[in-house]
Amino acid sequence: MYLNRLVKNWQNLHLQNGFRYNHTQAIKDVQRRKIAKVLIANRGEIACRVIRTAKKLGIRTVSVYSDADKHAMHVEMADEAYHIGPAASAQSYLNGEKILQVAKKSQSQAIHPGYGFLSENVEFCERCANEGVIFIGPPTSAIRDMGIKSTSKAIMSNAGVPIVKGYHGEDQSIEKLKAEAQRIGFPIMIKAVRGGGGKGMRIAMTESEFLPQLESAKRESLKSFGDDNMLLEQYITDPRHVEVQVFADMYGNAVHLFERDCSVQRRHQKIIEEAPAPGLSEETRRALGEAAVRAAKAVGYVGAGTVEFILHRQTHEFHFMEMNTRLQVEHPITEMITGTDLVEWQIRAAAGEPLSVTQDDIIRRGHAVECRIYAEEPRAGFMPRAGTLHRLTQPLPEQNVRVETGVREGQDVSVHYDPMIAKLVVWGSDRTEALAKTRMKLSEYQTNINFLLRLSGASAFVAGDVHTAFIPQHEAELSPNDTWKGISVTPTAWRPNYQLQKTVHLKFGDKDIKVSVKYEDSPNSYLAQVNDGAWVQTEAYLKQSELGLRLEGQTVVCLPAPKYQSMTGSANAASADSASSPTPGVFEKIL
Repeated sequence: MYLNRLVKNWQNLHLQNGFRYNHTQAIKDVQRRKIAKVLIANRGEIACRVIRTAKKLGIRTVSVYSDADKHAMHVEMADEAYHIGPAASAQSYLNGEKILQVAKKSQSQAIHPGYGFLSENVEFCERCANEGVIFIGPPTSAIRDMGIKSTSKAIMSNAGVPIVKGYHGEDQSIEKLKAEAQRIGFPIMIKAVRGGGGKGMRIAMTESEFLPQLESAKRESLKSFGDDNMLLEQYITDPRHVEVQVFADMYGNAVHLFERDCSVQRRHQKIIEEAPAPGLSEETRRALGEAAVRAAKAVGYVGAGTVEFILHRQTHEFHFMEMNTRLQVEHPITEMITGTDLVEWQIRAAAGEPLSVTQDDIIRRGHAVECRIYAEEPRAGFMPRAGTLHRLTQPLPEQNVRVETGVREGQDVSVHYDPMIAKLVVWGSDRTEALAKTRMKLSEYQTNINFLLRLSGASAFVAGDVHTAFIPQHEAELSPNDTWKGISVTPTAWRPNYQLQKTVHLKFGDKDIKVSVKYEDSPNSYLAQVNDGAWVQTEAYLKQSELGLRLEGQTVVCLPAPKYQSMTGSANAASADSASSPTPGVFEKIL
């Protein structure tokens, strides 16, 4: 007992001075458990990504799937697969009881939650512990403390992690919140205490906007999280969103794997990320990393986590925003610059293994960029699109290029789930090379990713002048302005065929447009020239009642198919006395 107390005192002394200890067995009695089979309680690309690492480690894998995912990629990749319910998430991927039943039935020793769904669900984590199933993630206490934003702010403040001026109190009366907003000063950020993913978040620029924005945030928070408690923070105009990847084991060891910049967002959700963050001094990077490690240790963290900070663009002063107690969507860029496999680290830590590296062992090399490829329409406010992927071609993975996906051509993008098709992850020796490779690989996609092409090549983005209001402020530069923008054409007499070259005349409003087309050697591939301009590569396709051309990766022309190819009138078309919505949704109010 005396010896154990000496060891404990030595541990605390060295922790206070920033040293790492590794006397694991003497300090803490952790029972190591063998993981021979793991159930992945998720779908899509993250399920596929976890399966790949598990197979590398010789671990058998179990997938779960809803009605909508019966033929999904993650189902076919796993050693076993079990149906868990209808397409709606609440009846399938959020059904913790059903997933635990499958874990017991399949004799899985562990569950990997991925991200989203049950990954930060305290009740599910507790149920796993009660059922003797390893939850590959942090302790329940860490999820609970970091999931309640007011609690997390208090813990971070006590740990010496800088926080933004605000109100995180229990008094949630409208009068109290209004008084606190006046004390803090406008503009004010209103956040759901249990929020995430941009939901339950509003900005009140002036006092007159506060109550309407508060009401809106509370309504969305109650619907999404079952809790309408709010916290208030001073709103920092156009900040940068910089986050730090941390990892900890069961023995008190914690390290960081440097930072990521996720500033460029739409609808408060990330769309392009990079690591390391551009334009920061080594002193700032070091301070960010040290603050993140303090945050992880303050909550007794285990596994992979991300500490998010708001960073002032000019001064580079930073403040704690929140901690995500799970693997992040953008974790591959950290893996690319550090040469690590965070999913492997997660599995080993959950099995009771100590960290095999110290902070000094983790070296940053090069620069990595991740682009999220979504089925959405940027020109319609980034509205998600659902439907069948009739045509999908993606860049081939190579040594410094990863394509993380969970879909294939012919599969559906369901209205029930996030419309992300893939993540393109590219590494370069420096930021310039990484961005150049990213643009080259984006151009290989045959889908609507021109927005990402323009974004990654925007002059301010290339210069590293990124912040959370980047997209709306650079809308003119990011919007397409070529001849094909919004084109609606009437063909005079033309169909794509195997002729060597053909010139046709199209009507665009009051303008006559001359288009010359050359057939290339590959099927359905053509070179097109508009009004004697440069020749660009295009592809023709015929799908049901639509004839289309893809120009430089984007569908830009849709023509009625020949009558002999057309189907009868669509039952989905809205008549004159009806209304239709371009995307599924919920009626919040009928006026």
